[in-house]
Amino acid sequence: MDSVSGIGVLDKAFTIVDALEAGPRSLNDLVGATGLARATAHRLAVALEAHGMVRRDDDGRFLLGHRLLPLAELARPALEVLRDETGESVQLYVRQGDVRVCVLSLESPHGLRTIVPLGATLPLDRGSAGRVLAGEDGGRRGWVESVEEREPGVASVSAPVHDAQGHVVAAVSVSGPVQRTTRAPGKRYGDAVVTAARAVGAPTHRGR
Repeated sequence: MDSVSGIGVLDKAFTIVDALEAGPRSLNDLVGATGLARATAHRLAVALEAHGMVRRDDDGRFLLGHRLLPLAELARPALEVLRDETGESVQLYVRQGDVRVCVLSLESPHGLRTIVPLGATLPLDRGSAGRVLAGEDGGRRGWVESVEEREPGVASVSAPVHDAQGHVVAAVSVSGPVQRTTRAPGKRYGDAVVTAARAVGAPTHRGR
């Protein structure tokens, strides 16, 4: 491969990062996507993992690491306010290929609460955050809700985070047990979730 930086090993490492932007990949997938030798791809992926640039899911596939997802830390203050205001667990998800990944998770203070582990990989076709990242915008209200769609007894409401060009780059979500959120979580938390998502998004889209 041609060197971009003049430092061959660095260029090879970033072919792995580039390949993972499309979503989770097994080692075989990485080899196919990068053209690197299997041993080289594995060695570099493990090295990037040690520095937090790459991580692995429960199936052992490689994904982008949290150091490449700085939006999570930028979003933390707004999500802390949202958790305190609603009393429920809150999450920030980003899309990676055909799945969504939880890059920030703040738990409710209640004993009975929704727990989504940091780094959890979840589907796009179930749950309000997945539907937001799949392109559902909630119309004029600006939020999407789901009730027992992904997990029995759990309801959620999510809103999109936009970048300066108006693209959806993440989803802010509130989730909790149905007995507290009710079966109409959007009515209860929708406005607060939209406010938090706008606070996280690009300045030109916060007043939308």
